Amino acid sequence: MMRMALAVAAGGVVGTLIRFGVGNWVNANWPRYFYGATLAVNLLGCLLIGYLYMTFLERPDIPLEIRAGLVVGVLGALTTFSTFSLDTLRLLESGQIGVALGYLVLSVGGGLLAAWLGVSLARL
Repeated sequence: MMRMALAVAAGGVVGTLIRFGVGNWVNANWPRYFYGATLAVNLLGCLLIGYLYMTFLERPDIPLEIRAGLVVGVLGALTTFSTFSLDTLRLLESGQIGVALGYLVLSVGGGLLAAWLGVSLARL
């Protein structure tokens, strides 16, 4: 368990630094498009989680610590949108279209509502 926690922590450092670097680069080069950093890391994270998911399915010999370090650590710190996207895709692929659409609407709509509520509470 300790090796797993260390792998996730190390991956988290890498993912956080990538996100920080992308954010600084976008803000330095295109400050008007501040949201570009979030879009970039979300798309990159989605690409990587799809690739890693299939790689790990085809290569069960890859140690669990490496899998967790990359997916939970690196991608978890880089973006959780990648996990959300993969979960939705897996629901769609398994034929659970209603659950997938509900998950999509609740995640995006609920996330926006929760952010608005947080902003509103802070303004009180």
